[in-house]
Amino acid sequence: MEKDIGKIRKNETSEIVVRVDDFGGRKGLTIREFVTSDRYTGFTKAGVRILSSDFDKFKEMINSVTSEDMKQEDSAETESSEPKEKQKTFKPKAAKKTEANEELPDY
Repeated sequence: MEKDIGKIRKNETSEIVVRVDDFGGRKGLTIREFVTSDRYTGFTKAGVRILSSDFDKFKEMINSVTSEDMKQEDSAETESSEPKEKQKTFKPKAAKKTEANEELPDY
């Protein structure tokens, strides 16, 4: 069973495809690059697959991103000598420390 959810044009020959599928007997959400060219037409290795058992965690992470988080900074703001606002960290559960000491939620 395959159900295409949507596509986002990446460039002239590539799209990002989001679909629900059943690969190897395991249902999941696939986000993969699809290329259309003279040499090759089809999915590339570039992408990710979220198993249905992890979907709620993935959805929670995606839903934590706000429109404000995705706004582009003006070039005047990036060149400003004023300190940037401290980045918010999403902590729904206990956080693990990464090698760079960045806090990431533990899903």
